[in-house]
Amino acid sequence: MHTTRAIGYSQNHPIDHPESIVEREIPVPELGAHDLLVEVRAVSVNPVDVKVRQGAPANGFKVLGYDASGIVRAVGDGVTLFSVGDEVFYAGQIDKQGTNQELHTIDERIVGRKPTTLSFTDAASLPLTTITAWECLFDRLRLTEASQGTLLIVGATGGVGSVMMQLCEALLPGVTVIATASSPERAAWALERGAEHTVNHHADLAEEVLAIAPDGVEWIFTAHSKGQVETYERIIRPFGDIVAIDDGPTDVTPLKIKSVAWHWERMFTRSMFQTPDMIEQHHLLNATAALVDAGKVTATTTRVLSPLTAATVREAHELIETERTVGKLVIAVSEQEGEH
Repeated sequence: MHTTRAIGYSQNHPIDHPESIVEREIPVPELGAHDLLVEVRAVSVNPVDVKVRQGAPANGFKVLGYDASGIVRAVGDGVTLFSVGDEVFYAGQIDKQGTNQELHTIDERIVGRKPTTLSFTDAASLPLTTITAWECLFDRLRLTEASQGTLLIVGATGGVGSVMMQLCEALLPGVTVIATASSPERAAWALERGAEHTVNHHADLAEEVLAIAPDGVEWIFTAHSKGQVETYERIIRPFGDIVAIDDGPTDVTPLKIKSVAWHWERMFTRSMFQTPDMIEQHHLLNATAALVDAGKVTATTTRVLSPLTAATVREAHELIETERTVGKLVIAVSEQEGEH
C-alpha cells in the first residue's frame, strides 16, 4: 500500500502545545470513479483550518488543509474532466482528509484547471475563497450583470472579501462596493481590488455607510456578523439581502421589519451532500482561471511559508489566530516552489 506524508492533529490542543500539529505517514486511499490523485505543490491556510483543529474530533488523525494546487498523477476509471499531467487547483472537502499532504485524492467535479499565468503557490491562494465569494454573489445574492445597487463587504480585506471585490469589478459593473477596512493600508488593499469606497468598522459602521449611501445598501456580505444584526438593520434597505459565512447571530428578528432575507454560505455544502449541481464548482474555478489569465483577477497571496512541515503549519495557524492577517497565507510544499 502506498503512503504519503501528511500534516494534521490527533488531539484538540491549543496552538502553543507541542503536539497541536503533527506529521504522520498515512495510506493513500484507492481512487473512486471520479477521483483524482494530485501531487500537491502548495496549500493555503484559512480560518476554517483553525476552527476544525480547535474543535473537530481527530478520529485518530485528521489531516488539515482546504486549499491546494498541484499536478494530476492518476485518475479514477470514471474521470472525464482531467488527464494525468494536468495542473489543477481546488478547495477540498471538509468531510474527508485535508490537502496538507504530498499526495491527495479529490473528486474531479470540484477541481479546476490552474491558471496558466500563476505559480502553484499563488494558485493555492484562490480556491476556497473564490468558491465562497462566487457562491455568495451569484447563488445566494443572485446578482447578475444587470444588477444595480450597493454591496457592503464586511471583512473585505480577508481572503473571501479580497476575491469578492475583484469579482464585482470584473463581472458586476452596476454594483457599487463599500468595503470595511480598519487602517489606511487595508483601505488601500481594498481600493486596489475594486472597492469604490471604504469605511472603518471599528467606528460607527452604520453612520459611515449611510454617509456614503443615505438610503442604505441593497446587499451585505459579512464575515463578522455576531452582534451586528441591529447595525445591519440600520444599513440595509427594505427587501435587501444579507449573506454570512461565520456562525452568525442566533436571532435575526430585527430584520423582519424590512422583510430582509438572511442567507448562509458554506462552500462545502455541495461536496458534503453530493448535490446534483456539484460540478458547478468545477465550472466556476475554470471561469476564475480564465479571469486570472485575462488579468481581471489577481492572486491574494500576502505571505509564503515553506516547506510543508508541522512547524510551518503551526506558524500559519498562529498567524491566523491573531485575526489580523490580510489576504492569504500560502505554504509551498518544497522550498524551491516557495521561491517562485
